Amino acid sequence: MTISSQPQTLAFDVYGTLIDTHGLVSLLEAFAGDKAEALSQLWRQKQLEYSFRRALMRRYCPFPECTAQALEFACASFQIVISATQRRELLDGYRRLPAFPDVANGLERAREAGFRLFAFSNGVASDVESLLDHAGIREFFLDIVSVDEVRSFKPDPEVYRHFMHRAESLPEQTWLISSNPFDVTGARAVGMEALWVRRSGDAVFDPWEFRPTATVSDLAQVADVIMRARRQEAARY
Repeated sequence: MTISSQPQTLAFDVYGTLIDTHGLVSLLEAFAGDKAEALSQLWRQKQLEYSFRRALMRRYCPFPECTAQALEFACASFQIVISATQRRELLDGYRRLPAFPDVANGLERAREAGFRLFAFSNGVASDVESLLDHAGIREFFLDIVSVDEVRSFKPDPEVYRHFMHRAESLPEQTWLISSNPFDVTGARAVGMEALWVRRSGDAVFDPWEFRPTATVSDLAQVADVIMRARRQEAARY
């Protein structure tokens, strides 16, 4: 088997890459008004920060708890009080967030190209299953791999190694697809290939020694970029 014909495994990040984490702004507007978008941004920022801190401290708790605690912080920061019913509605809504418009087509193209597709997430498997089902994209994935299985969070090197173990793939055959720079950096640091999905022209990648293998603006480009990279690699042998 040549390098270019080796089966390639694609690990798709879920939150922020496939699924729009700001899909609840309309619900937030009911009690946050014109602060809804800023509250959503802070909610997401603290959700990630809490996962980073817990991984570093080795004080794991499931991602839904990070999400709930981040919502509490965001509301307190804006001096907004929500009822227990509103809190439950928001947290339940986090399991039904919408997919970005380019996702279904991008996944279809990747599957047709012969790649092995997996969902790879900080979220617990049941929540990810719910998200993908609700978005109508579960059928594209061979399996869901959650960091919950090793009780840590991205970008802990252990979670990327766990993914490769579960997917039975080698680093050079494994591509992370993510819009989150910290996730791309984490994958590259353990030897995986990685595509950064730069959904906004304002997005800036961290100036570290670990860079994306390639950058795309939407998921429709993923299959073509990976196939081109594989052909270029094969030509060097």
